[in-house]
Amino acid sequence: MAAGPAFDPAGFDLNHPPAAALVGECVHCGFCLPSCPTYQLWGEEMDSPRGRIHLITQLLDGGQASEAAAAHIDRCLGCMACVPACPSGVRYDRLIEAARGWAEEPPAGTSRPAPLPPRSRYDRAVRAAIFRVFPYPARLRLLTGPLRAAQRTGLDRLLDRTGLAARLSPELAAALRVAPARSGPAARASGPGRAARPGRAARPAAGRVPAQGTRRAVVGMLTGCVQRVFFPEVNAATVRVLAAEGCDVIIPPGQGCCGALSLHGGRLTEARRFARATIGAFERAGVDAVVVNAAGCGSAMKEYAGLLAGDPAWADRAAALSARVRDFSEFLAGLGPAAPRHPVPLTVAYHDACHLAHAQRISAQPRELLLGVPGLHLAEIPDGSVCCGSAGVYNLVQPEAARELGERKAAAVRATRADLLVSANPGCALQISSALAAAGTRLPMVHIAQVLDASISAQPASALR
Repeated sequence: MAAGPAFDPAGFDLNHPPAAALVGECVHCGFCLPSCPTYQLWGEEMDSPRGRIHLITQLLDGGQASEAAAAHIDRCLGCMACVPACPSGVRYDRLIEAARGWAEEPPAGTSRPAPLPPRSRYDRAVRAAIFRVFPYPARLRLLTGPLRAAQRTGLDRLLDRTGLAARLSPELAAALRVAPARSGPAARASGPGRAARPGRAARPAAGRVPAQGTRRAVVGMLTGCVQRVFFPEVNAATVRVLAAEGCDVIIPPGQGCCGALSLHGGRLTEARRFARATIGAFERAGVDAVVVNAAGCGSAMKEYAGLLAGDPAWADRAAALSARVRDFSEFLAGLGPAAPRHPVPLTVAYHDACHLAHAQRISAQPRELLLGVPGLHLAEIPDGSVCCGSAGVYNLVQPEAARELGERKAAAVRATRADLLVSANPGCALQISSALAAAGTRLPMVHIAQVLDASISAQPASALR
């Protein structure tokens, strides 16, 4: 993401309105409109970035809080496609994250009404349940038992087919739709469209994995939450590739959630708590860089400096860690290849995760790494910059909009006629795999680390399929 002055979302309230540079630079030119997925869906001005900025400005000026205003804020995916599209450099990402905080954590210390009304009791309960589970790998892992039982018995498909889950809770129905299939060859054979689970899926344990050959760097690795529980093979492949490229890989013990889901959902106090714990874990590791293989997590960690700018005890520490955070593709492209590549004769479609391409401005590096694999052909996805509808927890709390975006993305992916779909974010993997399965399309999805791992270790292309 483009550099900018430190920004503390906590200061963005009625007593401390945002700097004029944040809202005043929007000239309402409309360049953001074609890039905005929700504007594409509905054609509604208030569901566009410039419309939401206008709404935020009205609310700060004392405009009436309403459920309609809250709905327009909530319907934003936070995909950040509008940020690189804006010729004026408006930091919409910071505005929307702060505005979401009004609904999650109403401003304190002011006699003026909150800019947005409180959520309904049902909505608060749903969001509380999501955020009490997903950022905690141990809790998330506990849910896999009932999930696997439902998948083995076909109960999940029955609930979806009869519409019972949707009648009970649209959020539950959405969660069942995007839930990953069981790992292993049997699951891959019976689960069309589900994310693939190729080769050697042991979870990397905390500790140090030594570099192969000459050591070129010492890096820490974030294991994540959803990545750790549902995609352990991605973490394992990441470690193997980094070690093969001459990196000592340190996996700090006791690391938890980085705070990405909370930050992007407007739960700023919670996000700061996770950020402080993550900073402490990697400070103790003493690494040259922190490598992150999940786009949303990397984006959030690069924003720690702004998130903790108002905390004197942590501001400098946050800035120091943010400066060392690198996406997996970003780091490897900068390091340069050392391990030999073997052919992977497949046509691969690469999906640009929003928090990688838009928020971190990383799109060339993944393609460079893939094109460095002999025999691999790269197919571009039509309108590939449009969000798939995952967007953190968006596909759980806005299931209908997410479903339509997922269908559009699945159709675009099918048009490539690729053998394999590659992404760099676990949420995207779940969302697109679900949409492909719903359309009856059998197409495995893997992380870019798994493609490189297969090439470096001379695995057959069938291992990725």
